[in-house]
Amino acid sequence: MRVKVVSKRLVKPRTPTPQTLKTYHISFMDELNPTMNVVGIFYYHSPSAAAANLEGLQQSLSDILPAFYPFAGRYMKQDRVVDCSDQGALLIEADVDHQMLETMKLDVVEELNDILPCEIGAADDETDPILLVQLNKFKCGGLAISVCISHRVVDACTLGTFVSAWTNAARGGNREEICPVFDGPAFFLGKNFPAPEFGTTRGRENGLYSIICKRFLFNKNTISGLKERVFKPTEQSCPPSRVGVVSGLIVKAIDRARAQVGPSTDLFVAQAVNIRERTVPPLSRHSCGNLVALAITELSAEETKRMGLEDYVRVLGSDARKAVRGCAGVISEEGHRGWIEASHEASEVSLREDVSVVWVTDWSKFGFYEADFGWGKPEWASVANVVVKNHVLLMDTKEGDGIEAWVQLEDTHMPYFEAQIRNFISA
Repeated sequence: MRVKVVSKRLVKPRTPTPQTLKTYHISFMDELNPTMNVVGIFYYHSPSAAAANLEGLQQSLSDILPAFYPFAGRYMKQDRVVDCSDQGALLIEADVDHQMLETMKLDVVEELNDILPCEIGAADDETDPILLVQLNKFKCGGLAISVCISHRVVDACTLGTFVSAWTNAARGGNREEICPVFDGPAFFLGKNFPAPEFGTTRGRENGLYSIICKRFLFNKNTISGLKERVFKPTEQSCPPSRVGVVSGLIVKAIDRARAQVGPSTDLFVAQAVNIRERTVPPLSRHSCGNLVALAITELSAEETKRMGLEDYVRVLGSDARKAVRGCAGVISEEGHRGWIEASHEASEVSLREDVSVVWVTDWSKFGFYEADFGWGKPEWASVANVVVKNHVLLMDTKEGDGIEAWVQLEDTHMPYFEAQIRNFISA
């Protein structure tokens, strides 16, 4: 797939950022994220999409940047602040020598990174824009808008809030309908923690990524069948969610694949939990930043040998619900300590070779399929290869009743993982 950049321009806020907001101090939750970008790609195929122009996107982007003022700034790593002096978000236009439908069916997920406006790991330097957008025009007339925002400043929920506000403005909606709030640092004051090491790099080695990424589609019928297998009405009050049952299946398959490649190891699973609207007092659903807690599951190799699919689903679900309940107290000093300890533990364990570490994050509730710039809702919403080993990212399907799982593993593990998934589903 060949991508030719046609133009680049910096988009500044429609109105200047007030002097009182020129310096944005990040929170300790922001500090403890890896150096990388949060990405989303939105694909459109309609006559009106083919007529989309860069000027219209630039205007609507400029219109909403005053509300998202850190996104037009630059991160000052040494001071751990965003300099919000309206340097601008980068907007790129590119021609793609490929059919959009072929791109949507790519077996080699890494090629999707070619239509991003920057490399996944290109973040945190003073010259890196916080926000980058690329308008990709395919030769068939379809287009894809790819968005990268520094993980130092945002999480996936914030990406969803930004895209919702931008598409609303592009359709001529009320700019005040979505009111972002950058209040995370007020509740989670920065502590000058160094960014953890997750193996991310600014570019590709020899043109390739070292981690394989594949996507797996679990449709409504598959999920219903899995629920029937793991749900025991006599022992459980309600069946697991679609995210819960898919998470359990994937973690089990990763664990079994690891055991086939080398010796069995203990299992450590970290599930991301959105804390918005769950804290006391409640943070707004439009609070921007990294506002995520971790649900930690630790299991010994001996335990997992005896566990069936229903056990993985039950244990992971129980730990996730416990983490959700714990969100109520996360704003307290005790809550701060617990969050920091869990984050440091996860970071340290992730570097060990004697433990199988799995990261699970759920993006299925962030409304990406509602992203209508005026050309209709997207045909597909995707990510790319985020280049983090044993990383599982769950997204909604267009129909809203399935799950699309993006799984990143070492190349030696992926064939065994795929075989495990096939076996579980066909059993």
